[in-house]
Amino acid sequence: MIVADEKIPQVLDAFSDLGEVKLLPGRQIARKHLQDCRCLVVRTVTQIDQNLLQNTPVEFVGTATIGTDHVDLDYLEQNNIAFANAAGCNAEAASEYVISGLFALSERKEFDPFTLKAGIIGCGNVGSRLLQKLQALGIETLVNDPPLEAAQNRSMIDLDTILSECNFISLHVPLTRDGDHPTWHLLDRARLQRLTRDCILVNTARGPVIDNAALLEILDQRPDLTIFLDTWENEPNISRTLLQKVDLAAPHIAGYSVEGRLRGTQMILDAACRHFSANSNWRMESLLPEPIKLEIRSMGSDSIDFQKINPPYTPVEQNQSSLTPLITLFRLHHDIWQDHDALIQSAQMSDAEFATHFDSLRKVYPQRFEYERYRLTGIANKKATAIARELLFQ
Repeated sequence: MIVADEKIPQVLDAFSDLGEVKLLPGRQIARKHLQDCRCLVVRTVTQIDQNLLQNTPVEFVGTATIGTDHVDLDYLEQNNIAFANAAGCNAEAASEYVISGLFALSERKEFDPFTLKAGIIGCGNVGSRLLQKLQALGIETLVNDPPLEAAQNRSMIDLDTILSECNFISLHVPLTRDGDHPTWHLLDRARLQRLTRDCILVNTARGPVIDNAALLEILDQRPDLTIFLDTWENEPNISRTLLQKVDLAAPHIAGYSVEGRLRGTQMILDAACRHFSANSNWRMESLLPEPIKLEIRSMGSDSIDFQKINPPYTPVEQNQSSLTPLITLFRLHHDIWQDHDALIQSAQMSDAEFATHFDSLRKVYPQRFEYERYRLTGIANKKATAIARELLFQ
């Protein structure tokens, strides 16, 4: 038998060739459900450890996620339980979400994103793709990743420099508590206090990478900061006070493109097939649509008044002609403010209601396709067209 989190896209169809599939809410999967289970497929909401697996026949665990901080990897290894995650499955989607959020904020807060100095903390699957996109946009970018720096024997920028020099910082590290470079509360109170003036801080990695309590305190002292959070401490029971203070909020769905979610299912299915020497006829490509036409019309009302921009976002008039169609493009691709409004409007719910609502926003998240699924027409500005192509719009 296969036990699977019911929220994993298409998991029933995908794994049915391998045997009987039993679907359960991920937060409710318990040892009693695994007495006849050889294959367990989960997301981050299910803690994989001895308490769950001891005295069960489970021999393969797959998580349709990038992160593994919910998995006791030592226990699995010691008990010869095979394991697979879906590293990189939604990296493209998450990096796109950061870019879309950046341009959405630039429109609402009236600043020129081309003049920012960006800092990427963590340059793995997501961070490296974000780096490519920022370079395509011509945004100066510094990178910090000590483990990668050591592994590849190449020089990168230290974290203090990122904090002191960059006014757009995006976090893309795994959540770790041990080792040479732990990331739990990587941005603690002291480091948050060192953020440069008018800094835009983004977290689409793991919630506890930022000390949320410290961030809340600092926001009372630093109204100049702009905060974009997709991940939070104690999900789904996040701080509603912090929720109401951030500028852009989402319910941990940065990587929730259609392709990213299906890719996670496909990667775990492929790993399970290898482990059990089995075959499956399910392929994610059969569920994807033909290329989608996206027409970008010139919209004079979308023009940004650069005279309202405050330092350090220096107005650069020549960016106006390419910025306006890009803002329109990202909004038409996915209106990120819909995600924000759906979460922020629930802030006054009771704790139990809010936790259920947070999870439901992820369960019923609308379709969002990745950039390369679209065929663009109607962009008159050559620079904007070139940037869109480099971002993988077709």
